[in-house]
Amino acid sequence: MMKQLEQTSHLFGSNAPFIEELYENYLADPASVADEWRDYFDKLQAQAGAATRDVAHGPVIAAFEQMARRGPVRTVVAAGGEDKRQVSVLQLINAYRFLGNRWANLDPLKRTERPQIAELEPSYYGFTEADLSQTFNVGSFHGFSTEHASLREILEALRQTYCGSIGAEYMYMTDIGHKRWIQSRLESVRGMPKFSVEMKKRFLERTTAAETLERYLHTRYVGQKRFSLEGGETSIVAMDELIRVAGSLGGQEVVIGMAHRGRLNVLVNTLGKSPAMLFSEFEGKAALDLTAGDVKYHLGFSSDVMTPGGPMHLTLAFNPSHLEIINPVVEGSVYARQVRRKDTEKSQVVPVLIHGDAAVAGQGVNQEMLNFSQTRGYGTGGTVHIVINNQIGFTTSDPRDYRSSLYCTDIFKMVEAPIFHVNGDDPEAVAFVTALAVEFRQQFKKDVVIDIVCFRKLGHNEQDEPMVTQPLMYRKIQQHPGTRKLYADRLIAEGTCSGDEPDKMIAEYREHLDKGELLYNPVLSGHQRQFSTDWSPYLKQPYTDECDTSIPVQEIKRLGERLATVPETFALHSRVKKIIDDRGAMARGELPLDWGMGENLAYASLLAQGFGVRLSGEDVGRGTFFHRHAALHDQKRERWDEGTYKPLDHIQDGQASFQCYDSVLSEEAVLAFEYGYCTAEPNELVVWEAQFGDFVNGAQVVIDQFISSGEAKWGRLSGLVMLLPHGYEGQGPEHSSARPERFMSMAAENNWQVCVPTTPAQIFHLLRRQMIRKLRKPLIIITPKSLLRHKEAVSSIDELASGHFQTVIPEIDNLDPKKVKRVVLCQGKLYYELLAHRRENKIIDTALVRLEQLYPFPAQEFAKAINQFPNAKEVVWCQEEPRNQGAWYWLASRQYLVNVLGTKRRLLLVSRPAAASPAVGYYAKHNQQQKAVIENAFGPIQDTTPQSPNV
Repeated sequence: MMKQLEQTSHLFGSNAPFIEELYENYLADPASVADEWRDYFDKLQAQAGAATRDVAHGPVIAAFEQMARRGPVRTVVAAGGEDKRQVSVLQLINAYRFLGNRWANLDPLKRTERPQIAELEPSYYGFTEADLSQTFNVGSFHGFSTEHASLREILEALRQTYCGSIGAEYMYMTDIGHKRWIQSRLESVRGMPKFSVEMKKRFLERTTAAETLERYLHTRYVGQKRFSLEGGETSIVAMDELIRVAGSLGGQEVVIGMAHRGRLNVLVNTLGKSPAMLFSEFEGKAALDLTAGDVKYHLGFSSDVMTPGGPMHLTLAFNPSHLEIINPVVEGSVYARQVRRKDTEKSQVVPVLIHGDAAVAGQGVNQEMLNFSQTRGYGTGGTVHIVINNQIGFTTSDPRDYRSSLYCTDIFKMVEAPIFHVNGDDPEAVAFVTALAVEFRQQFKKDVVIDIVCFRKLGHNEQDEPMVTQPLMYRKIQQHPGTRKLYADRLIAEGTCSGDEPDKMIAEYREHLDKGELLYNPVLSGHQRQFSTDWSPYLKQPYTDECDTSIPVQEIKRLGERLATVPETFALHSRVKKIIDDRGAMARGELPLDWGMGENLAYASLLAQGFGVRLSGEDVGRGTFFHRHAALHDQKRERWDEGTYKPLDHIQDGQASFQCYDSVLSEEAVLAFEYGYCTAEPNELVVWEAQFGDFVNGAQVVIDQFISSGEAKWGRLSGLVMLLPHGYEGQGPEHSSARPERFMSMAAENNWQVCVPTTPAQIFHLLRRQMIRKLRKPLIIITPKSLLRHKEAVSSIDELASGHFQTVIPEIDNLDPKKVKRVVLCQGKLYYELLAHRRENKIIDTALVRLEQLYPFPAQEFAKAINQFPNAKEVVWCQEEPRNQGAWYWLASRQYLVNVLGTKRRLLLVSRPAAASPAVGYYAKHNQQQKAVIENAFGPIQDTTPQSPNV
C-alpha cells in the first residue's frame, strides 16, 4: 500500500485522512500498522529529536504535505534539514494541545508556580532565539489565516490558546473528528472569545447577583448554614450561558443535580425561586406540608424560563447530603423524560451535574454512573458536568490528601469526555467554555466537563473557621478582592461600563431582595408544558391493600400464548426451549403455572392495559436463577447486536413500552438511576432486581436517602419495585439474606411496602396491584431462589383470574381447629419445608400461616387467620434468619400484634441463634441449623416474648 502511494500520489488531498489515521494508530500501538509504515514513522520520531515517543495528533499530516510537494514520499526522511525542523514545530503544537493545560492560568489564588515542562519549550526541539523569526507550516492549527507563520507567532498563539484562562484536556480522545472539532473552536479564537458589550454586562450582572445574594443572606441570617458560593460566583454565569445555548440548540428541558455548595444561589438566580420563599425557609417556616421536610439547601425546584430557542423547563433535583449520589438519580429522571418524549436523538432533555472537587474524585458512584453513560438502557446522550473546584475538600489540607490524580476531573477520562479547566475569576472564559461544552454535548451526545477552578471564601459552612486548618490558603483568600470586583474593574478599564455602573447593579439587586423579589426573574408564569406529568391522581391518597387485580381467564390464556410464541427461525437453547414450551402448556391449562410464568403474565397484562414496564438489573433478562427469560437469545446469531427476541415486546398492537436491560455490574448507581426514572414517570412499572438480595447492601445510600424517606422529606412519590432474591440454601453469608431487618427498621408512616410472596399467583397480583392502585409507594419484594421451581409453589389460571394479593395466607390443610394448639407464622421457602415436615410426621396440632406482607402490617387479616384456632395458646414466629436479623425484633415490638394475641397467647420465636454474619459458610452446619429450625417449630420452645413491646 505504501509503495502504491509512493508511485501515484503526494501525501495531501484525499489521502491526508488515511495517512493521518495511520499515524494516529501507530502512536497508540506501533504493532497496529504495517511494517513499512512502522519503519517510516520510527525514523520520523528519531529525527524529531524527542526524548519520548510522540502522542497521537493530527498536525503531522501537514509535514507530510510539505514534504510531498517536493516529490514522491520517501520511506526515509533526510537526516537534518528542514523536514526535521518542520516536524519539530508540529510536535511543539501537539505538545501544547496535550500538555498546555499544565501551564494555564487557572488558579485565582496563584498558590503554585508553573511546573517545569520541557516539551513546551522550543529549546527542547533544538530551536534557538534566532529561529523564532523563521517561517513554518502551521499544520492543522486553526489560529492563522494562512498556512505559514513564524515560530514566534506560532508559540504566541499556542500559549494564548492553551495556557491562558482555559486549560483544555482532550487529546486522549480516540475519535479524531471530536478532537478536530474542539481544536477548530479553541484555536480559531486563541482561547480568547469576543463578546458584545451586552453580553459582558450580562456576565457582570450574573456575577453581581451571585455575590450580592450571598452577602445579603450572610448579614440577614447571621451564623445560619447556607454553604455559600462566594469565590465560585461564575458558576451562575456558567448556568446562565448553559441554559441559553442549550435552548438555542433544541434543548427543551434541563435537569440539574448538585450538592449543597451554592445550591441556594442556583435556586434563586438560575431557576428563579422567590427570595421571599427562601427567606421563609431561613426563618424556619414550613414550605411544604410534609411529615419530615428537609433543610433548605437540600430542596429542589422547577420552573420554566425563556431561551433564544423557546421555553425551557428547569428542574433542580432534591438531594441529600450524600453529595454525588444525586447524579445517577438525575440521569434516570432524564432518561424517563426522553422516553416519554420519544426523544431518540436525546437532544431535547439535557442532564447537568454540578460537582464538588473532592467529591467528584472521591465518591465511587461517579465511576459507576460514567460506566453506564453510553450503554443502551441508561445512556442519556451525554451529560454536562460542572465542577465547582474550591481546591479544597471539606477541611483537607491540600489535594494530596483527597485524591491521587493530577486533576479532580481525571475520572471523566474513562469515557473520553473532554475537560475544560477554566479560571473562575474570568467570567468570559467560563461563559465561552460552557457554550463550547453544550455545543459538544448536543453535537456528539457525549459527556463533557467544565472545571471551574475557584476558591471557597468562607468555611465548609458559615459556622466553620477555615483558618484553623488552612492558614496559608485563607490568607490568600482574605487578600482576594472578589471575582465581581476584578471583572467590574476590567470592564471599567476597557470602557464597557461606567465607573459607577457596577455599584448601581449591587444597590438595585439589594433593593429588590429587600422586597423579597428578584431584579430579573426569568420564570415564565403560567406556561403549559406539552410533556408534563400529572401526579395529582396519586397525591395524598390513603394507603390501602384493597385492589381488584383479576383478569378474565381467556385474557390470561391469550397473554400466555403470546409469551410462548417465538419466531420459527429463532433457535432457542434446548433448556430455554423446554421452558418456553412449558409456558405454552401452562397457557392451555395443561400444566400449573410456575413463578416465571406468573411474573411474566403480570408484566404482559400491564402492558396490554397501557402501563409501561421497565426491568433492570445485572442479570434481569434471563434471571439470575434461570426463571424469567424475558429476553431470548438466538443460538445461531453471529453478531452481538442481533438475535434477541423479547416476547413481552409482542403482546399486542398498540401495547405500552417494554424495556428490559441487563445492567452494568453496579448496585448503587443503577438503583439510583431507576429511582430517578420512576420519580419522573408514574405510569410505568419500574423494577430493579438484585442479582442476590444480599447485594443490595451496595446500594444502601440510595435506600436510606431516597427510597425510604423521599416522600417524607420532599414529597417525592415513587413506585419503584425492588426484587431481592432471598433464601437460606447453604450458599454462604453473601448469598442467603436480603437483610429484611434493614427494611423493617426503616418502615414507618406507610413509606413503603415489604412483601414476601410464596406463589406465582401472589407475585402476579402483587405486581399488578403496584400499578392499578392509585397509589405510588416503593415495593420491596423478598423473592425466592430454589422456590422458583418448587413443585408445590405453583398456581392455577383460576387463581390469577379471580384472586387478589393476599397479605396473609391462612392454613390451607383441613386441620381440626379445636385440636390446634400452636400457630406458626412464617414466610418464603421455609413455609414449604415446614409443611413437608408436618405432613411427613402427621402433625395435626400445629397450623401454618404465611405472613406475605410484613409492612404495612395487615392487622385485620392477621387476626382473622389466628382467630380460626381459638385453642391455640402459642403463636410462633419462625424464621430462617438469625434471631437478631430478619423480621423478629420488628414484629415483637409491635403493640398491635400483642393486642391481637391478647393475654392468653404467648408470642414465641424459632430462629437461628443470634449471629454477626447473615448465614454460615459451612454447608453441613447450614443443614444442621435448618433442620433445628424446622424441628423446633413443632417442639418445645423457650419463651422469647419481649418484656416491654413498644409501638
